[in-house]
Amino acid sequence: MLIISEEEVERLLDLTELRQAMLTALIELSAGRVTQPVRSVVRISEYDGWFGLMPAVYRDVIGAKLVTVFPRNATRGLHTHNAIIQLFQAATGEPLAVMGGRVITALRTAAVSALATAELAQPDAHVLAILGSGVQARTHYRALQLVRSFDEVRVWSRTPEHAARFAEEIGADVMPAEKAVRGADVIITVTNSPTPVLQGAWLTEGAHVNAVGAIGTQPREIDDEAMQKAAIVVESREA
Repeated sequence: MLIISEEEVERLLDLTELRQAMLTALIELSAGRVTQPVRSVVRISEYDGWFGLMPAVYRDVIGAKLVTVFPRNATRGLHTHNAIIQLFQAATGEPLAVMGGRVITALRTAAVSALATAELAQPDAHVLAILGSGVQARTHYRALQLVRSFDEVRVWSRTPEHAARFAEEIGADVMPAEKAVRGADVIITVTNSPTPVLQGAWLTEGAHVNAVGAIGTQPREIDDEAMQKAAIVVESREA
């Protein structure tokens, strides 16, 4: 059985190859060739966190990701998302591999957003707005560079110092959320905000939004107007 550390995953995982792998995965899922139940979630209310189990079967492999999300970890200098991925032989149930899942989670999420952007955003999109400044903001910035050439990148975050640090890293401009979104061709929402950070009134016709951060049925990053005026594309109705 292979045991692959987070460090090895980070060293070996190529974002371009991952994007192609996620394209294949989405096609196979849509074609009904993947068995993938909706994830199970256990809330750990005492610590404002949750534990998720995400199983799937594809061809001769059984896989499962075990993931934890603890937003308070950000104030402790710890990762808010941690995960382990396990693989088994479908024919025998024998374990094949255990690997770190935190880096995979960060990169594969961004890779799917890049696929969506490649297919749905305007071909000449050149202004990118990123609402958020954490791990997903960084991986999404990397991934979207592979599918569009942006000559202006705008950043907003609920924590101004985090926005400033991230913007400096990527050569972006920090501005209020509304100013960042107005006139932007592609918008990414990658926050853990429980209430909307993006208003439909700010959106330019034809803008593409990758809505990533809200998890579950209660938190939401996008307001009613944005949802009502948008053409909504998802990879799974059940999810």
